[in-house]
Amino acid sequence: MEKIDEIRAFLEREIVPLYDRHDGGHRRDHAHYVMNESQHLAQYYPEVDRSMLLVAAAYHDIGLIEGREHHHESSARMLRDDRRLDRWFTPEQIGIMADAAEDHRASNKHEPRTIYGRLIAESDRQINGDTIIRRTIQYSFANYPGMDREEHYRRFLEHMAEKYAEGGYLKLWIPESDNAKRLQEFRRLLDDPEQLRRCFDEIFDKLQNQ
Repeated sequence: MEKIDEIRAFLEREIVPLYDRHDGGHRRDHAHYVMNESQHLAQYYPEVDRSMLLVAAAYHDIGLIEGREHHHESSARMLRDDRRLDRWFTPEQIGIMADAAEDHRASNKHEPRTIYGRLIAESDRQINGDTIIRRTIQYSFANYPGMDREEHYRRFLEHMAEKYAEGGYLKLWIPESDNAKRLQEFRRLLDDPEQLRRCFDEIFDKLQNQ
């Protein structure tokens, strides 16, 4: 078995299942998306060690178990402290992977420190209108269960304005990604209040009835 296959098997067995503990927007499907998308984007950066990138992607959100506010720092610490990784990586490589896991958060004040961090951050964006709306509602359900529909919607609009609208804190790092085009498409939806509300209500109803 090649090194990356051995590492992938370890991640699928020991790390990816940890996402089952998270809110609906950060479950295994999200972990797999970031793992696969970052590998796809790595084709444009031949200097990248794909095994290291895979590990950083798998660990990037495991820190959510300790709370959202500092989850990126928790993820980095959990990766750095996982001695099972010593089997495949040097301390320097583990440090780079931990930095990449920490740097993925969109609201970070600094840009990712390495190409690994930029690839993980870009892959984590998942800029798709339905996905963004669904994940935001799922997070809201999990963390604000006492809210009614209109309160959830107000929180949703505040989050969209803060993160995704023109001037929002979301930053993109990899020019080969389709995220820039997708972000412009999503911003057109944000500029159409009636259509945006219809999309929100449709996804809200589906999630509420699950």
